[in-house]
Amino acid sequence: MSGIRQANPAGSRFLRHPLLRRYAALVSDDLSAVYARDLRKWLILAPLVGVVTGLAITAIAVVILRLMWPPVLDFYLHHHWAMVPGVLLGCMAAGFIMQYLTPDPDEHSSEEIIRSYHEHQGSINMRPFLPKLLAAVATVGMGGSAALEGPSIYGGGAIGSWMWTHFRRATRFRLDARDRRILLICGAAAGMSAVFRAPLTGIVFALEMPYKDDLAHEALLPSLIASVVSFMTLSSFLGSAPLFDFAVEPSFTRIDLLWCAVLGLLIGLAAMAFVTIFRRVRSFCVNARAPHWVKLSIGGLLTGLCGLAFVGLYNGALVPLGPNYEAVGLILGGGHSSLELVLFGVLKLAATVFTLGAGGVSAMFVPLFLSGGAFGMAFAQSVVHSGAPALYAAVGMACFIAAGYKTPLAAVVFVAEATGGHAFIIPSLIGAAVAYAASGDASASGDQRLHEAVKVHALQGVPVREVMQSHVLIALASTGLREFAATLSPHTRHEVFPVIEEGQLIGTCSLWALSHVPPEKWSSMTVRDITQSHMDHVAPETDVMDALQLLLNEDAPPSLLVVEEAERVVGILTKTDVLQALMPHRPEAQDEEEIEVPSPA
Repeated sequence: MSGIRQANPAGSRFLRHPLLRRYAALVSDDLSAVYARDLRKWLILAPLVGVVTGLAITAIAVVILRLMWPPVLDFYLHHHWAMVPGVLLGCMAAGFIMQYLTPDPDEHSSEEIIRSYHEHQGSINMRPFLPKLLAAVATVGMGGSAALEGPSIYGGGAIGSWMWTHFRRATRFRLDARDRRILLICGAAAGMSAVFRAPLTGIVFALEMPYKDDLAHEALLPSLIASVVSFMTLSSFLGSAPLFDFAVEPSFTRIDLLWCAVLGLLIGLAAMAFVTIFRRVRSFCVNARAPHWVKLSIGGLLTGLCGLAFVGLYNGALVPLGPNYEAVGLILGGGHSSLELVLFGVLKLAATVFTLGAGGVSAMFVPLFLSGGAFGMAFAQSVVHSGAPALYAAVGMACFIAAGYKTPLAAVVFVAEATGGHAFIIPSLIGAAVAYAASGDASASGDQRLHEAVKVHALQGVPVREVMQSHVLIALASTGLREFAATLSPHTRHEVFPVIEEGQLIGTCSLWALSHVPPEKWSSMTVRDITQSHMDHVAPETDVMDALQLLLNEDAPPSLLVVEEAERVVGILTKTDVLQALMPHRPEAQDEEEIEVPSPA
């Protein structure tokens, strides 16, 4: 014991040594700079999104690919007549589910994720989550021309959005509104990664998905983590082997690269025509007055007829219906004439138009993949007369995905990961780039957008008065919290409200502060109890650039009050208002009267 007592003073002197204290501070500063971004929340939340999404996609894959589609396909191959009523019944069931169990039968799959990213800050309504997945199972499992990427992207994105809602009140995560969009993309990446057993594809596709010409780069790190975890989760149940077995050619020639560019041009033009037709059919069906289940039933009938027509001409195992993963091996296995392959690709695209154009619940990644592969194989056999037809099949796959979805990087990465054919990367890059350029801005997704660079300096010298929201909800300090909450509208455009007491501005209250008061206490508390006396405000004549600098500072407020000299609130300014001011056609605010929350009688 005496030896221990003698050691403590020496240890204390060592810890208090000036050099140690000096360099410990330097190390602390360096670590703070290295980890300036708040990465801890993503190291916790992204794996959670990956695990939950991986389990959900595993369940969907087992139901469709092991329990439903194999026996359905076998029955169709032995009873060709059953294709028409079988697909019709599957689409009809999906139509009934979407019409009666969801608020909007035309909003689902990857389209809903893209629209939510751009228009709803990543918010997904979780009430119809299970009905939409059931509708996808009915669409795909009974032979609709689609595959699992639709429910996988939607399911993962919805799970990510739900995670934000569930964890946003946990102060240690410090989640803000922007993080919901990040978790949405993070979940979509996890879903894509799991369903195709291709984590890098999941990351790149999800980041490319919202834009035709850019990436949602803010979601890179969370998407990377969630994709890997989701892939590992599914692989622990279903294995990690590539979905498609390609015989990889050891090399390619310069002539092959030239032919790949030609193939990219042809498929790019074909994709442009297909996408244009699909968007026209989709718009027609959305605007048609018929019940949703009727429209989908007609789409299912026409889809079944496409399958019946093909097997009537070529009686074999190759059928342009269902998820069609087995079709890749059949296309690559040879024994199919170029005419048969081209007709398969055409009828597969037609069936996709009828299934998804009518409102079927899924996406067209695999249909584009298969059609491109069939066209590439036919090109190799009839035009190039190549001894490496699998090379052109892989390039054709990448070309159609790049042109149809405007995701050239994801197309190339997918071909490499899903086929195990990394030797195809360079030819696929060339073909995909040409196809992407040849197809212009035509995209299968009507909600994809072009990323427009914002020229903030165009607002130099513009006063805040011309940009601010002039209609502000003002709260009286004596108003009860329950009455204040009841007055708020879903259309309220700001989150911070000025508080008035006896005609004087005394501070601000926020939705954030209100959300941290248990609802059972709202009856006994007033707005004054959640009012903060510190106010961030500017004058109406303040330069917009100066105000924007305040909004971008560290620990910046979500909004600035615009106050005149007599402490009269004349408006409120947010970063969104600044961005809207940069738009060519800024929508004018509707005429409203300034609203005051009345004090209780």
